[in-house]
Amino acid sequence: MSEHKRGQEPKNVFWQRGAISRADRETRRGHRGCVLWFTGLSASGKSTLATHVEERLFDEGYFTFVLDGDNMRHGLCEDLGFSPEDRTENIRRVGQVAKLFAEAGAIVATAFISPYRQDRDRVRRLMSREGDFVEVFVSCPLSVCESRDPKGLYRRARAGEIRDFTGIDAPYEAPEAPELVVETQDREIAECVEQIVDFLRANGYIEYMEAEAVPQASARA
Repeated sequence: MSEHKRGQEPKNVFWQRGAISRADRETRRGHRGCVLWFTGLSASGKSTLATHVEERLFDEGYFTFVLDGDNMRHGLCEDLGFSPEDRTENIRRVGQVAKLFAEAGAIVATAFISPYRQDRDRVRRLMSREGDFVEVFVSCPLSVCESRDPKGLYRRARAGEIRDFTGIDAPYEAPEAPELVVETQDREIAECVEQIVDFLRANGYIEYMEAEAVPQASARA
């Protein structure tokens, strides 16, 4: 039995401060660490956008990584279901991991439905620095998401095979004041990626790089 409840500080565990500061890491990397928190309905385009943003930033020489909702449920969160309580715990764990990435100087993109505002706000408050949390609302009508349905999840939810499915029999609480709203209904992926990268540049997370300093995508092949 655990000696302390979740969310309480254990009395016999102490924070170990490292010798290398976050500022040191960001100076070495040449950009600011942050969390791009993609939120939206299933099939709205969160994972696709996060992956393409990661690729774009990587090609420009930035330290970046994607935390994807499905991938995290194969490991760190494999013990969780989809009840409101489990969804909250899922986002709490991911928020802690994302914070570590940001403090390591990474631009980490997280792709999670994260349907509850209070859970997303809790992650925002968790961050150690103002501006670390960039909420990206991937806005797409439910009807369009259902028409895409790449995994057949909406079809199964409508048939009653999946319970507590966001947008069908479980709620989605859209952000009230996100840093970015990316509408994916009628826009090309490249246009949406450009919107996100432009935001990062305009707000000082990354800088323009000289053309000769940008690694070619083919170098990864």
